[in-house]
Amino acid sequence: MTLGPVMLDIEGVELNQEDKELLLHPSVGGIILFSRNYENVVQLEKLVAEIHNVRTDNLLIAVDHEGGRVQRFHDGFTRLPAMRRIGELYKQNPKASKQLAKDVAWLMAIELRSVGLDFSFAPVVDIDYCRCEVIGDRSFHSNPKAVYELAHAFCQGMDEAGMASVAKHFPGHGGVKEDSHVDIPVDGRDFETVYQNDIHPFRLLIQDNLAAIMPAHIIYEKIDKQPAGFSRYWLKKVLREQLHFNGVIFSDDLNMQGASVAGEHYSDRANAAMQAGCDMILICNNRPAAIEVVDSVNGHIDPVSVTRLARMHGRHEISRTEMQKMQRWHQIVAKIQGYLDNPNLELDI
Repeated sequence: MTLGPVMLDIEGVELNQEDKELLLHPSVGGIILFSRNYENVVQLEKLVAEIHNVRTDNLLIAVDHEGGRVQRFHDGFTRLPAMRRIGELYKQNPKASKQLAKDVAWLMAIELRSVGLDFSFAPVVDIDYCRCEVIGDRSFHSNPKAVYELAHAFCQGMDEAGMASVAKHFPGHGGVKEDSHVDIPVDGRDFETVYQNDIHPFRLLIQDNLAAIMPAHIIYEKIDKQPAGFSRYWLKKVLREQLHFNGVIFSDDLNMQGASVAGEHYSDRANAAMQAGCDMILICNNRPAAIEVVDSVNGHIDPVSVTRLARMHGRHEISRTEMQKMQRWHQIVAKIQGYLDNPNLELDI
């Protein structure tokens, strides 16, 4: 089988029969895990193995594990700082801050790779305008240059651990107050303003061969009437043609309120996202909707998307035991713990 364009979730800490049947559907290409899918490291390793045993072609296994407020696995995993904490250090010492970003990313990625996950939806490269609470301290900084430099270092750390990066939320979620999980945010800025500020880190990361991007469920009303994730203008004209992005475009969750403008039916949302240019669409926390989407996609396979998605598989296989023997792992765990205990600590790097 070839990886399909749908990524969905499961309810528990192991696969039930419905999960297994759904994961065998040719439309499915990935699974995203949440905190409810985690009890401990041993259980997670078993679940990952179980998922891989369902099909001969390994499904992509992903998670939102950014650090700070958004860290799905806790016991057995190192507590990671929010990205704003790294940005605060940037004001004192840019070099130390970039090294910290790289170290945090490597640690996040190596711990996930050690249990078999392919990638995390990170980093957040939205600009912090102190307007959007749902972004807030998930953002590195209010300065586009600082956001790029820290995100670039973060992507380097992930890559060294064998993990591809997913920059989000293109072209930028920081300029609105509303949360696209529960609202339909509208950004009233013009294209030039968004391009010079919010798109700045995305543009430079693309030049660094960024692997993947997730667009925002936000309407930029002066630019296009559709939210970015359903907009051919944003995804095809701007991302693909103007910025020359050749990586994967993941939709944000089609179950979010911000996606509702693309259609009342989830099948309509899925079709709109794919027609706009998404390579893989996410549908989470709504099993009936996931079944509707999987059936509506009906095994649609885009060879170009399949090639892009194949690059999202994790590299550098490593066991938990091997990881815990690494001097680098011990050093970074200790370093981050010291930083969490004292966020004003100026690291000597």
